[in-house]
Amino acid sequence: MTAVRLIARLDVKGPNLIKGIHLEGLRVIGDPGEHARRYYQAGADELIYMDVVASLYGRNSLHEIVRQTARDIFVPMTVGGGLRSVDDVREILRAGADKVAINTAAVQRPELISEVARRFGTQCMVLSVEAKAQGEGRWEAYTDNGRERTGLDVIEWVRRAVDLGAGEVMLTSVDREGTRSGFDVALVRAVADVVPVPVIASGGMGSAEHLVEVVREGHADAVAMADILHYERATLEQIRERGLAAGLELRRP
Repeated sequence: MTAVRLIARLDVKGPNLIKGIHLEGLRVIGDPGEHARRYYQAGADELIYMDVVASLYGRNSLHEIVRQTARDIFVPMTVGGGLRSVDDVREILRAGADKVAINTAAVQRPELISEVARRFGTQCMVLSVEAKAQGEGRWEAYTDNGRERTGLDVIEWVRRAVDLGAGEVMLTSVDREGTRSGFDVALVRAVADVVPVPVIASGGMGSAEHLVEVVREGHADAVAMADILHYERATLEQIRERGLAAGLELRRP
């Protein structure tokens, strides 16, 4: 089994690192670059930067933040928000990103997934999915930071996206995001069990126990954490030690 990755997720609005609940009610946390460096030094396996207002303006504004971060940080960095074309992807990769997370543009034009995968490799193309429960065992994909319905069934959409070339899935439960109540394990398992690519569980981590749960029961390959780190509810070292004590295969910094 490949080691489970611990990923620090940083949602950015303008120059600020922010955090919300259900992707809304955003609160300023601080400087994104400073937090990124701190999480890297604390042993994060990867970082994810998301421009949470990019869909409103039709462009990603993280280039300078990514450029500055890449000078000091030497773990893989995924960047998402407002990336709509191969040219957009090329620019953010040149700024220092290793992978891109695409949601809205992929829903609007699924062939973009194949274009990015062919040009930069499937490992670069991360499908970002914002999921909301629609009853027992059913979830709908949303865009625009969980505001816009797509009518797409999450499981069907992820299968199609992987067939088109997505090499990884970042799966965010809008229902759980920011609640500290744990991941939507059923959602993560439903996706992880039908695609042959890594699945990153995102949304809801409030304790180290939630890591253990989503890996054991949800079959997640990685977890994305925000609230638990931003508000210092646990350190990456504490989270890693709890996972190791539970018998999980984790990378050691």
